[in-house]
Amino acid sequence: MSDDLCDIGLWGLAIMGQNFALNMASHGFKVCVGNRSPSKVDITVERAKTEGDLPIVGAKSPEEFISKLSKPRKLILLVMAGKPVDDTIAQLSEFMEEGDMIVDGGNEWYINSIRRAKELEPKGIQFIGMGISGGEEGARNGPSLMPGGPREAFDLLEPILMKCAAQVSDGACASYLGPIGAGNYVKMVHNGIEYGDMQLIAEVYDIMKEILGMSNEQMAKQFEEWNKGQLDSYLIEITASILAKTDDITGKGSVVDYVLDKTGSKGTGRWTVQEAAEQSVAAPTITASLDNRYMSSRKDERVKASTVLFGPSEKLDVDNTQVLEDLGAALYASKVCSYAQGLGIIKAASDVKGWDINLADCAKLWRGGGIIRAA
Repeated sequence: MSDDLCDIGLWGLAIMGQNFALNMASHGFKVCVGNRSPSKVDITVERAKTEGDLPIVGAKSPEEFISKLSKPRKLILLVMAGKPVDDTIAQLSEFMEEGDMIVDGGNEWYINSIRRAKELEPKGIQFIGMGISGGEEGARNGPSLMPGGPREAFDLLEPILMKCAAQVSDGACASYLGPIGAGNYVKMVHNGIEYGDMQLIAEVYDIMKEILGMSNEQMAKQFEEWNKGQLDSYLIEITASILAKTDDITGKGSVVDYVLDKTGSKGTGRWTVQEAAEQSVAAPTITASLDNRYMSSRKDERVKASTVLFGPSEKLDVDNTQVLEDLGAALYASKVCSYAQGLGIIKAASDVKGWDINLADCAKLWRGGGIIRAA
């Protein structure tokens, strides 16, 4: 390879894209970055200099971007799912050749990835749909990576993915999951499990606050304690941190008490529930979590309902120590159920579609880097 050419390209420089480019460069890979807005290219190149003079170069147009990649070209897209992905592929593929590879790292509906792979076949361009979990921190320091596509394309990409993924005691949190669509599907279900996990934590919080009468500080300490044992996981860890955080703006009370009790969803949880029904797999924890998000989003209706519907006003006389012990056990059992439901959906779809997804690989690559990572 010419010293002037890059090992891999990354197009799409929102914070996830910037951080994943810096991650790859931190592991010694020369990365070319591009973006629809050229200003973000300059920002990323400057970050690379300040974070250790990392090997990142910028390109201001699709043609320049492709010209700076070594053959066979490998590039990752991190742009908004849907039409922006189609538009970006159209712009970049114009300058690509047979044997080159495009990897879509967004939260995409797996059917779209299958369609795009077929559309690129006449040009001989290989396509991988790859789920990335871990948020901004994971993208920079090591995410969980869930790729699906042609095996030969993965083999070319594997040295980069295995070094840049999160690392646990028995290896990298990345694995080949199967043909095109498989990676997106596993990431979709991962997000559905995440919905379930967050709903379970919310219900435990509600019991601790409303029935046990615990303060935010007391709850933070309890979640911190749970995180030292079998409940050790990212979501339990950050729940403890959030409950312990004071409000920076007012300097009074806990920030959690200022957060609006209204949430939304981006689609992957809904897709998971739809797929559970399509595959005839029961997923009650994930489904209930989605229902609660929908109820949460109807804030105005809930406020009106609270003026005519009243819950019990008397406080229960309970043994807090025993209830907390039971809550910890119930939370653990419920999390296991949420994971089992998700893996059941994956297996059913894999059997129908002939993907041959290894469920043990899914469990392993979820152990580190991602939002649902757990011991």
